Amino acid sequence: MKVSDFIEVKKGNVAGRYSKPTVAAGHFINDYIEGRIDINCDLMELLKHKEDLFTYEYIWHHYNFFVSRLIPEVVIHSKAQDERIVRGHYDNKNDLFNWFLGPRMIYTSCYFNEENETLEEAQDNKMNLIARKMQLKPGESLLDIGCGWGTLVAHLAKHYGVDATGVTIAQAGADWGNRQIEEYGVKDRARIWRMDYRDIPRDKKYDKITCLEMAEHVGIKYFKKFMAQIYDMLKDDGLFYLQIAGLRERSSLFQKKDREELVWGLFMSEHIFSGADASMPLNWDLRRIEKVGFEVHSVENIGIHYGKTIHYWYDNWQRNKEKVLEKYGERVFRIYEVFLGWSVYTARQGGSTAYQIVCRKNLNNADRNRFIGATNLGEMEARV
Repeated sequence: MKVSDFIEVKKGNVAGRYSKPTVAAGHFINDYIEGRIDINCDLMELLKHKEDLFTYEYIWHHYNFFVSRLIPEVVIHSKAQDERIVRGHYDNKNDLFNWFLGPRMIYTSCYFNEENETLEEAQDNKMNLIARKMQLKPGESLLDIGCGWGTLVAHLAKHYGVDATGVTIAQAGADWGNRQIEEYGVKDRARIWRMDYRDIPRDKKYDKITCLEMAEHVGIKYFKKFMAQIYDMLKDDGLFYLQIAGLRERSSLFQKKDREELVWGLFMSEHIFSGADASMPLNWDLRRIEKVGFEVHSVENIGIHYGKTIHYWYDNWQRNKEKVLEKYGERVFRIYEVFLGWSVYTARQGGSTAYQIVCRKNLNNADRNRFIGATNLGEMEARV
């Protein structure tokens, strides 16, 4: 088996790369996105054989991106930069995201109680599991930071009776979310604010705070400060739920073992989640959470759920291929095809994952008995 069995060279200047049995994954991805090669099968079928077809050394493109874009984004993380990146990626593209996320418009991992559940059923599972882990009660105030299209805000307000506020930088997400709130009939107790997380008013403390796969965008520079901000906005007896993507721990960025997810991560940083540089190993997150005064109650690894979620997204994307091509063109289709297809395998093999983390303030007088008999781990609950 060799890489040339799966591809057709469209531009002769790259033919030499594909005359050998294997090719650097970075070259393959760039060549495919830019139309210099085609593949003669479904991308997921090709990726089944990636261990035989690809090598994972860094190529010149990676070094150039690292110096010219990644480092400046990591170092700066200003309000202006974050708004430019997020709004540039999300605004005016609701149709694009709907073509793979589906009707729930939730861009975070599902939670599967059974193997054959639909994407929508598994997203509902996740939202209901959050409500139980957070011990939501009617009338409580909830803040969802990085609320996307507002589905969690609307769902928790409707089904659990909380007063819910969502915050997002993206105007398209805020508009969608506020329309959804009206459709859910909870306009009296839910709303979406379009603002930077640093501008959230500090004159109110919340019973519950959630943040689902947004803290990565805060960046390593401000992650601890963000955790301290959440601590200050939370009532003393409140709960904080953090869902965050993470990478495998390693001794060096240059070790050859498990380098695939770093090559994958560079692609993701360049094309999908620019500025989301705080996807780190779990121990990195927990140290900073604890240092600002939180007590970590429970941590659940949901990486396998994420892999299955993204596989659903990939299938949705393929079903809507003609719509994507008509509006956004071949290059955009291929970027998201690579993102979704490759991410399925990265999650399956443990290179990337996601965690559900529940915290409370680590105070001497905290009521820790509240967790006895409560929902702590969704997997355990699903088996009962």
